[in-house]
Amino acid sequence: MPLNPAVALGDTGTPGTAQPEHPLIGLATLTTLAFQGVDLTPLAQKSMDRAARDLGDANALMDLSTILLLRDLKDAGLAMQRHALDVARCYQIGSALPTAIRLLAITTAGDLMTNAPLPFLFENGDVTLTMLYVLPGEGLPQQLPPHDVLFVAISQSDRTSGLLDELSQALAGWRGPLLNTPAGIANTSRARAWQQLAGYCGLVMPATARASRAQLCSLLAGDISLPTLLADGVFPLIIRPVDSHAGNGLERLSNPPDLALYLDSHDAEAFFISRFIDYRSSDGLYRKYRVALIDGRPFAAHMGLSSHWMIHYLNAGMTESAEKRAEEAHFMAHFDAGFGHRHAAALAKVAQRIGLDYLVLDCAETLAGELLVFEMDPGAVVHSMDPDEMFPYKRPAMARLYQAFRALLARAARPSH
Repeated sequence: MPLNPAVALGDTGTPGTAQPEHPLIGLATLTTLAFQGVDLTPLAQKSMDRAARDLGDANALMDLSTILLLRDLKDAGLAMQRHALDVARCYQIGSALPTAIRLLAITTAGDLMTNAPLPFLFENGDVTLTMLYVLPGEGLPQQLPPHDVLFVAISQSDRTSGLLDELSQALAGWRGPLLNTPAGIANTSRARAWQQLAGYCGLVMPATARASRAQLCSLLAGDISLPTLLADGVFPLIIRPVDSHAGNGLERLSNPPDLALYLDSHDAEAFFISRFIDYRSSDGLYRKYRVALIDGRPFAAHMGLSSHWMIHYLNAGMTESAEKRAEEAHFMAHFDAGFGHRHAAALAKVAQRIGLDYLVLDCAETLAGELLVFEMDPGAVVHSMDPDEMFPYKRPAMARLYQAFRALLARAARPSH
């Protein structure tokens, strides 16, 4: 991936940057407003009015794209994003306090799951974030925007894997502070992550295989056996379309007829399959934990518990149950002496084997006391959007996580001063 002097450059030779007189509202603020139930229509209208008056108002276009994506209008949101990127490739979110660290994040075009949502980590802080959008095959600009630390913020997917390979080559001789290398991000793929973690005591991540629709149909026809596709494959299985997120298309299949019904109702051409591991606790409930690894140190992000095996925090009934919130509060307040201590060796192994400075895990505990890893992604959201009156324990826990990320940036930036 060569340096490319022709990538949306401004007059100064740096990538074209959105207008500072119209600050970017940004993902974190817009998501928080939507999460709180605020109607984003007035903000969308203001952005449209600004863009109508000035076709070069890239911040208006990018904010409008984010609003459309938050409303699940994916095609319209991505189209608006393309318009924004035609105007400018750099977008900046200023710091609430005088800037102490300038963080440059390499990002790419895509939906809300494509890039690590870094703005959530700088609540009322002193970090100015510049997001540089790079497209596949185009190369890094010859001159990067001013920065103290460079951070590759692109999550792994089929669509981004080629770009990550290109960035890995382009940054091979990088001498400045660099966090989250492309090679480390590539290790988080579903097909590769379990191989990185296989064979370690106290750590379980089931083997995952990619299977085409044609292969799964051959399995149903009896032409191939399940172990041909998945070495340890037995029913029940977990299946999901490749590059799906947030449980979209994720199901547990108890037998071949379930697989046949699944294929009839999903039109994807490629899927990930793995064996289902029953992680119910002794009380019959499932508990899923989100943990951030920052410079190898684990921090609690949230936990959800449910009677159903597929837990997402928003469907776990946390707002309806004071008992569930009390358990989450205990998990977060006593994380270092509890969950974090019990799984310290396993979490350290994850950090070592994946090789990322910042990584988010969704995981659980087996009845045998092992750390069960479901997936890992530096792009998973950690946040403090939940209302303080209902979740008073979250903000202090998230403040510790934010402070750790700020310290990571400071350590990386120090050699350049």
